[in-house]
Amino acid sequence: MRISVAGTGYVGLVAGVCLAEKGHQITCVDTDEDKIELLRKDISPIFEADLEELMKRNRMAGRLYYTTDYQTAYKNAEAIFIGVGTPEQPDGSANLSYIATVARQIAETIEEDCLIVVKSTVPIGTNDKVEQFIHDFLTHDVRFEVASNPEFLAQGNAVHDTLFASRIVIGTESKWAENKLREIYKDFEPPIISVSRRSAEMIKYASNDFLALKISYINEIANLCELVGADIEDVTKGMSYDRRIGEYFLQAGIGYGGSCFPKDTKALKYLAEKHGYRLRTIEAAVDVNREQVTKLFRKASDRMITFEGLKIAVLGVTFKPGTDDLREAPSIENIALLLEAGADLYVFDPVGCTNLKKYYSEKTYGNLHYTDSVYASLRDANICFIFTEWTEITSINPEQYKEWMRTPIVYDGRNVYAVDAMKAAGVEYYSIGR
Repeated sequence: MRISVAGTGYVGLVAGVCLAEKGHQITCVDTDEDKIELLRKDISPIFEADLEELMKRNRMAGRLYYTTDYQTAYKNAEAIFIGVGTPEQPDGSANLSYIATVARQIAETIEEDCLIVVKSTVPIGTNDKVEQFIHDFLTHDVRFEVASNPEFLAQGNAVHDTLFASRIVIGTESKWAENKLREIYKDFEPPIISVSRRSAEMIKYASNDFLALKISYINEIANLCELVGADIEDVTKGMSYDRRIGEYFLQAGIGYGGSCFPKDTKALKYLAEKHGYRLRTIEAAVDVNREQVTKLFRKASDRMITFEGLKIAVLGVTFKPGTDDLREAPSIENIALLLEAGADLYVFDPVGCTNLKKYYSEKTYGNLHYTDSVYASLRDANICFIFTEWTEITSINPEQYKEWMRTPIVYDGRNVYAVDAMKAAGVEYYSIGR
């Protein structure tokens, strides 16, 4: 099928490449000419496992194209996927301006019957508005319908999560639209869940917010474990054998980040308030996460007289391993606090430092230094903070902290090490819930 995809970020690019992998003719559209030129060279603007390999294979097979010319891309498309950003606004609501721009471009361009598929995460009822908006500006007498098809990919595993998803959710208001989407996904293995548009929109928010709630819950239990002398890892192991609970998203740490959980929890909270209802569980998840992010900094502040002039190793800055995304990463706020406190920061991340420089440049902050190895960060350091559990970091053994650091004091936000192992190595070690 001839499919165009609006937007080449995480959602749009991964969707387009994976649809091409299943045999569709895909044209990816973006307004950024520099990004399009990179894509044409099989260079992904995002760090994502296996993505560039699939980009190259499908481009060479003649199934994948990139352009800034949306008129040509949309004109005769059988389906158009919208995968542009819906960033958070100050009040927690979603910014739908990019959706609106693409919707109007589609309305003024399509010349054949076309299914418009919204993959972007949007508030409940947005697909209805997009359909009306396109109808208001429609130039040619063609049949179209808007469908909801939310994504459930995890950054770092986005390609796998798209090709081998646990389910494919489609939200439609007619058999014509449903059958079109079923045809698009006929070669995908996951079960297709067909519901109304509004139910599909809600499934996305309800799923993400439940996982965020689970993370905040276990972080609350971890904080209580520290107070009563229990070990959170023993607790979660015992919980995980209950099939009703499971083992996933029970890892205690310094909070969730990324492009989905923070934004989606706030958006659903905003939506509920708009309808005169309080989602108290979601409010609690948001509040717990806000406090959890700086938990280790507060612990270190209680331990130290001052951070002024101390060499601080920061290991990992992305919100999780396998991605270069820093959106809502716990490291960002902690780095700001440490810089403000006068610490000399030596930062290592295998892929995230390029993006971090957009927040903190060495020219602006004289006490900030980027390193190319864990050793360079740890050498003669007074304190180490671990914010991301990259393999390059977890492969360092406890004895090396003792050997490399001036004073081996480690604050671990991801519970990478066994407490006993760090103690035996002579490391003063602080983690979460243990």
